[in-house]
Amino acid sequence: MSTSHVVVVGAGIAGLAAARILARGGARVTVLEGSPRIGGKLQVSEIAGVPVDEGAESMLARRPEGLDLVRDLGRSGELVHPGTTSSAILSHGALRRIPSGQVMGVPSDLRALAGSHVLSAAGTARVPLDLLLRETPRGSDVSVADYIGARMGREVVDRLVEPLLGGVYAGRVEELSFESTLPAVAAAARSHRSLIAAVRGIRESAPDPARAGPVFATLPGGLGTLPHLVAEDLAAAGGSVRTGTAVRELRRTPEGWRLTLGSARDPERMDADAVVLAVPAAPAARLLDADVPAAARELARIDYASMAIITLAYSATAFRRLPAGSGYLVPAVEGREVKAVTFSSIKWPHLRDREPGVIAVRCSIGRFREEEALQRGDEDLKAAAMTELAATCGVSELPLESRVTRWGGGLPQYNVGHADRVARVRAAVLQEPGLAVAGAAYDGLGIPACIASARAAAARVQEFLESRARAGRE
Repeated sequence: MSTSHVVVVGAGIAGLAAARILARGGARVTVLEGSPRIGGKLQVSEIAGVPVDEGAESMLARRPEGLDLVRDLGRSGELVHPGTTSSAILSHGALRRIPSGQVMGVPSDLRALAGSHVLSAAGTARVPLDLLLRETPRGSDVSVADYIGARMGREVVDRLVEPLLGGVYAGRVEELSFESTLPAVAAAARSHRSLIAAVRGIRESAPDPARAGPVFATLPGGLGTLPHLVAEDLAAAGGSVRTGTAVRELRRTPEGWRLTLGSARDPERMDADAVVLAVPAAPAARLLDADVPAAARELARIDYASMAIITLAYSATAFRRLPAGSGYLVPAVEGREVKAVTFSSIKWPHLRDREPGVIAVRCSIGRFREEEALQRGDEDLKAAAMTELAATCGVSELPLESRVTRWGGGLPQYNVGHADRVARVRAAVLQEPGLAVAGAAYDGLGIPACIASARAAAARVQEFLESRARAGRE
């Protein structure tokens, strides 16, 4: 493999992780990134002296891929965990604790649900009917709203499931795939008539939380430091990263692949034995259109949601009342602009230790097909976040510092039929030797899922290069 050249398109965490594996396997690797920086949606900067992530702020610690990567980088001893993971839902105008016994908002403990007062009395009374209803047919896939609504009532969907899924996808429950966004629940529901029974089975089979350890983890300087650590390790293995280098075209050649880079006026050609596309669905579709049109058609059907994160740093004395827990979610039915609030300095004790007199807060705005909410200036978005905190926390002071980060088209939508769509993409790509895809558009948005897709893509490319090398020796 030492004479093979692999090009990875995209320097997000998936692209960098795939490139690192390939470089350490002996290939000559070039990563091409169209933007001026690496990391994709992993980005961190200081606000009032506190390093607060502008995108994803943590990774699942109970799924191994992310922790494995940090360990391989020699940084596992630096991992930090939340001081609290309890959070609330703003429902019927008040902050209410998310009821225990739920899985991504789908309840199993009816007493805890009633005690939370997240649902109205009528909504709470509707949920137990799930235990009596006949099995709900759903075919190969169905929307989250259709299936859970049929079993437990629409209020569970609107006030529990939607805000929790909204924090991940910023999507619409009427369109999101039950199979792809709630895979554990969907799988359990296939062997239970009752959805409550299915979730109870998941909860009973889950490992003891005390033994399983923390749910989330990050790095002291923020998760946005992880791509740079990977890039450093990639460079040590001989790989290179070029930022500000857009790939305009990808074409099959008799020897492998040819990429056209830069402007149409002054194009640059780069040849590769193999290519990993680790970019969002739309640019991947464009690059595959000429030689892998079946994959391009399916990728073009994956929608993306936009969002903005408004980070505000306040003096700790600015809060007349600071809600317990790490933050709260806001259901769309509440009609408020902010959909989620995270008290970063409370959630992450190492941030509070760094600046004890500062509380950094992240407010999220933006849902799928509501992009007009983001077509306002930064000052308007900042005002919306400040208004939200004034209402729930009694904050009347101006922030010490503020920051608005916009993620246009940042979140792929796993809508009904997503798994089949991805299967068709992969089937088409598999027909093309030396080509692989990776990233958040396929099997999960979280860091571990993206790294898993990177591992699979790298393994496919390595297998191709090794088989070609064997054929050359025979």
